[in-house]
Amino acid sequence: MPRTEPTISASERRSRRNRFSTILRELRKQFPDPGCALQHHDAWELLAATILSAQCTDARVNMVTPALFGKYPDVRAMARGDIDTISDIIRSTGFFNAKAKNLLACARAIVERHKGAVPRSMEELTALPGVGRKTANVVLGNAFNIPGLAVDTHVARISGLLALTESCDPVVIERDLCALLAPEDWTDASHLLILHGRATCIARRPKCGDCIIARYCPSARNTP
Repeated sequence: MPRTEPTISASERRSRRNRFSTILRELRKQFPDPGCALQHHDAWELLAATILSAQCTDARVNMVTPALFGKYPDVRAMARGDIDTISDIIRSTGFFNAKAKNLLACARAIVERHKGAVPRSMEELTALPGVGRKTANVVLGNAFNIPGLAVDTHVARISGLLALTESCDPVVIERDLCALLAPEDWTDASHLLILHGRATCIARRPKCGDCIIARYCPSARNTP
Protein backbone atom coordinates (compact mmCIF):
# COMPACT_ATOMS: atom_id res chain seq x y z
CA MET A 1 0.00 0.00 0.00
CA PRO A 2 1.26 3.52 -0.74
CA ARG A 3 2.33 5.66 2.17
CA THR A 4 -0.24 8.04 3.67
CA GLU A 5 -0.21 11.46 2.01
CA PRO A 6 -1.25 14.77 3.56
CA THR A 7 -4.95 15.47 3.24
CA ILE A 8 -6.17 18.72 1.69
CA SER A 9 -9.11 20.88 2.68
CA ALA A 10 -12.45 20.76 0.90
CA SER A 11 -11.91 24.27 -0.45
CA GLU A 12 -8.49 23.38 -1.83
CA ARG A 13 -9.93 20.26 -3.44
CA ARG A 14 -12.63 22.37 -5.11
CA SER A 15 -9.99 24.82 -6.29
CA ARG A 16 -7.89 22.02 -7.77
CA ARG A 17 -10.92 20.43 -9.39
CA ASN A 18 -11.92 23.69 -11.08
CA ARG A 19 -8.36 24.46 -12.16
CA PHE A 20 -7.79 20.96 -13.53
CA SER A 21 -11.03 21.16 -15.50
CA THR A 22 -9.92 24.47 -17.00
CA ILE A 23 -6.46 23.09 -17.80
CA LEU A 24 -7.93 20.12 -19.63
CA ARG A 25 -10.33 22.35 -21.53
CA GLU A 26 -7.41 24.49 -22.69
CA LEU A 27 -5.32 21.47 -23.64
CA ARG A 28 -8.19 20.09 -25.72
CA LYS A 29 -7.96 23.22 -27.86
CA GLN A 30 -4.41 22.25 -28.75
CA PHE A 31 -5.07 18.51 -28.87
CA PRO A 32 -8.70 18.09 -29.98
CA ASP A 33 -8.41 14.36 -30.58
CA PRO A 34 -6.26 12.91 -27.78
CA GLY A 35 -5.61 9.21 -27.98
CA CYS A 36 -3.15 6.41 -27.45
CA ALA A 37 -0.05 6.71 -29.64
CA LEU A 38 0.66 2.98 -29.53
CA GLN A 39 -0.61 1.35 -32.70
CA HIS A 40 -2.79 -1.70 -32.06
CA HIS A 41 -5.76 -3.64 -33.41
CA ASP A 42 -7.02 -5.29 -30.25
CA ALA A 43 -6.56 -5.46 -26.49
CA TRP A 44 -3.74 -8.00 -26.65
CA GLU A 45 -1.71 -5.93 -29.12
CA LEU A 46 -2.17 -2.86 -26.92
CA LEU A 47 -1.16 -4.78 -23.80
CA ALA A 48 1.95 -6.14 -25.49
CA ALA A 49 2.87 -2.75 -26.94
CA THR A 50 2.48 -1.09 -23.55
CA ILE A 51 4.77 -3.66 -21.95
CA LEU A 52 7.34 -2.85 -24.65
CA SER A 53 6.96 0.91 -24.08
CA ALA A 54 8.68 0.84 -20.68
CA GLN A 55 11.82 3.01 -20.94
CA CYS A 56 11.16 3.32 -24.67
CA THR A 57 9.38 5.77 -26.96
CA ASP A 58 6.03 4.94 -28.48
CA ALA A 59 7.50 5.70 -31.90
CA ARG A 60 10.15 2.99 -31.46
CA VAL A 61 7.56 0.50 -30.20
CA ASN A 62 5.44 1.21 -33.28
CA MET A 63 8.43 0.37 -35.45
CA VAL A 64 8.86 -3.00 -33.73
CA THR A 65 5.33 -4.31 -33.26
CA PRO A 66 4.50 -4.97 -36.96
CA ALA A 67 7.26 -7.59 -37.09
CA LEU A 68 6.36 -8.96 -33.67
CA PHE A 69 2.67 -9.37 -34.46
CA GLY A 70 3.49 -10.59 -37.95
CA LYS A 71 5.44 -13.44 -36.37
CA TYR A 72 2.98 -13.97 -33.50
CA PRO A 73 -0.44 -12.75 -34.72
CA ASP A 74 -2.41 -13.36 -31.52
CA VAL A 75 -1.99 -14.13 -27.85
CA ARG A 76 -2.09 -17.89 -28.36
CA ALA A 77 0.68 -17.69 -30.94
CA MET A 78 2.73 -15.55 -28.57
CA ALA A 79 2.17 -18.05 -25.76
CA ARG A 80 3.79 -20.70 -27.97
CA GLY A 81 6.58 -18.33 -28.97
CA ASP A 82 10.32 -18.73 -28.68
CA ILE A 83 11.90 -16.34 -26.20
CA ASP A 84 15.09 -15.91 -28.25
CA THR A 85 13.08 -14.99 -31.34
CA ILE A 86 10.95 -12.55 -29.37
CA SER A 87 14.06 -10.99 -27.84
CA ASP A 88 15.63 -10.53 -31.25
CA ILE A 89 12.54 -8.84 -32.70
CA ILE A 90 12.14 -6.39 -29.81
CA ARG A 91 15.85 -5.77 -29.20
CA SER A 92 15.73 -2.09 -30.16
CA THR A 93 13.16 -1.29 -27.42
CA GLY A 94 15.75 -1.83 -24.69
CA PHE A 95 15.67 -4.25 -21.74
CA PHE A 96 14.64 -6.77 -24.39
CA ASN A 97 15.43 -9.91 -22.38
CA ALA A 98 13.17 -8.89 -19.50
CA LYS A 99 10.46 -7.67 -21.88
CA ALA A 100 10.55 -10.89 -23.90
CA LYS A 101 10.22 -12.90 -20.69
CA ASN A 102 7.26 -10.78 -19.59
CA LEU A 103 5.54 -10.97 -22.98
CA LEU A 104 5.83 -14.74 -23.09
CA ALA A 105 4.72 -15.21 -19.47
CA CYS A 106 1.87 -12.72 -19.87
CA ALA A 107 0.57 -14.42 -23.02
CA ARG A 108 0.71 -17.84 -21.37
CA ALA A 109 -1.12 -16.54 -18.29
CA ILE A 110 -3.89 -15.06 -20.45
CA VAL A 111 -4.31 -18.34 -22.31
CA GLU A 112 -4.21 -20.46 -19.15
CA ARG A 113 -6.23 -18.25 -16.80
CA HIS A 114 -8.54 -16.33 -19.15
CA LYS A 115 -9.04 -18.65 -22.14
CA GLY A 116 -7.08 -16.32 -24.39
CA ALA A 117 -9.07 -13.15 -23.65
CA VAL A 118 -7.35 -10.13 -22.10
CA PRO A 119 -9.11 -9.54 -18.75
CA ARG A 120 -11.12 -6.38 -18.14
CA SER A 121 -10.40 -5.56 -14.51
CA MET A 122 -7.52 -3.85 -12.74
CA GLU A 123 -7.13 -6.77 -10.35
CA GLU A 124 -6.89 -9.39 -13.10
CA LEU A 125 -4.65 -7.29 -15.32
CA THR A 126 -2.14 -6.45 -12.61
CA ALA A 127 -1.97 -10.13 -11.68
CA LEU A 128 -0.43 -10.80 -15.09
CA PRO A 129 3.38 -10.93 -15.42
CA GLY A 130 4.89 -7.57 -16.36
CA VAL A 131 1.67 -5.60 -15.89
CA GLY A 132 1.48 -2.73 -13.40
CA ARG A 133 -1.24 -0.15 -12.81
CA LYS A 134 -0.05 2.15 -15.58
CA THR A 135 -0.18 -0.61 -18.18
CA ALA A 136 -3.52 -1.85 -16.86
CA ASN A 137 -5.02 1.65 -17.06
CA VAL A 138 -3.80 2.06 -20.64
CA VAL A 139 -5.54 -1.16 -21.62
CA LEU A 140 -8.72 -0.45 -19.66
CA GLY A 141 -9.13 3.06 -21.03
CA ASN A 142 -8.11 2.50 -24.63
CA ALA A 143 -9.06 -1.09 -25.41
CA PHE A 144 -12.21 -1.45 -23.31
CA ASN A 145 -13.38 2.14 -22.76
CA ILE A 146 -13.31 1.52 -19.01
CA PRO A 147 -12.15 4.61 -17.11
CA GLY A 148 -8.47 4.47 -16.29
CA LEU A 149 -5.88 7.18 -15.69
CA ALA A 150 -2.40 6.00 -16.60
CA VAL A 151 0.39 7.76 -14.70
CA ASP A 152 3.60 7.77 -16.73
CA THR A 153 6.61 10.04 -16.22
CA HIS A 154 4.91 12.94 -18.05
CA VAL A 155 1.72 12.71 -15.99
CA ALA A 156 3.65 12.41 -12.73
CA ARG A 157 5.92 15.35 -13.49
CA ILE A 158 3.29 17.72 -14.90
CA SER A 159 0.69 17.03 -12.22
CA GLY A 160 3.33 17.98 -9.66
CA LEU A 161 4.27 21.16 -11.52
CA LEU A 162 0.59 22.08 -11.70
CA ALA A 163 0.24 21.51 -7.94
CA LEU A 164 -2.52 18.98 -8.45
CA THR A 165 -0.76 16.53 -6.13
CA GLU A 166 2.03 16.61 -3.57
CA SER A 167 3.05 13.00 -4.17
CA CYS A 168 5.78 11.35 -6.22
CA ASP A 169 4.13 7.93 -5.82
CA PRO A 170 2.34 6.98 -9.07
CA VAL A 171 -0.43 5.17 -7.19
CA VAL A 172 -1.13 8.21 -5.03
CA ILE A 173 -0.90 10.55 -8.03
CA GLU A 174 -3.47 8.41 -9.83
CA ARG A 175 -5.75 8.56 -6.80
CA ASP A 176 -5.34 12.32 -6.42
CA LEU A 177 -6.02 13.10 -10.08
CA CYS A 178 -8.97 10.74 -10.34
CA ALA A 179 -10.54 12.43 -7.32
CA LEU A 180 -10.55 15.73 -9.24
CA LEU A 181 -12.32 14.40 -12.35
CA ALA A 182 -15.40 12.51 -13.45
CA PRO A 183 -14.44 8.92 -14.41
CA GLU A 184 -15.32 9.54 -18.05
CA ASP A 185 -12.51 12.12 -18.19
CA TRP A 186 -9.76 9.97 -16.71
CA THR A 187 -8.40 8.44 -19.91
CA ASP A 188 -8.37 11.68 -21.89
CA ALA A 189 -6.74 13.52 -18.99
CA SER A 190 -3.81 11.12 -19.11
CA HIS A 191 -3.48 11.52 -22.89
CA LEU A 192 -3.66 15.31 -22.71
CA LEU A 193 -0.96 15.59 -20.05
CA ILE A 194 1.26 13.19 -21.99
CA LEU A 195 0.80 15.14 -25.22
CA HIS A 196 1.52 18.39 -23.39
CA GLY A 197 4.66 16.88 -21.91
CA ARG A 198 5.93 15.81 -25.30
CA ALA A 199 5.09 19.05 -27.10
CA THR A 200 5.61 21.86 -24.58
CA CYS A 201 6.33 20.90 -20.96
CA ILE A 202 9.49 19.02 -21.89
CA ALA A 203 11.38 17.79 -18.85
CA ARG A 204 14.78 19.34 -19.60
CA ARG A 205 13.64 22.37 -21.57
CA PRO A 206 10.04 23.40 -20.79
CA LYS A 207 8.66 25.97 -23.21
CA CYS A 208 6.84 28.03 -20.59
CA GLY A 209 6.67 31.03 -22.94
CA ASP A 210 4.66 28.95 -25.44
CA CYS A 211 2.52 27.14 -22.86
CA ILE A 212 -1.23 27.64 -23.18
CA ILE A 213 -1.77 26.64 -19.55
CA ALA A 214 1.11 28.65 -18.04
CA ARG A 215 -1.31 30.99 -16.28
CA TYR A 216 -2.64 28.02 -14.28
CA CYS A 217 0.79 26.61 -13.44
CA PRO A 218 2.52 27.74 -10.22
CA SER A 219 5.83 26.45 -11.55
CA ALA A 220 5.57 28.52 -14.72
CA ARG A 221 4.88 31.65 -12.71
CA ASN A 222 8.08 30.99 -10.79
CA THR A 223 10.15 30.51 -13.95
CA PRO A 224 12.58 33.39 -14.56
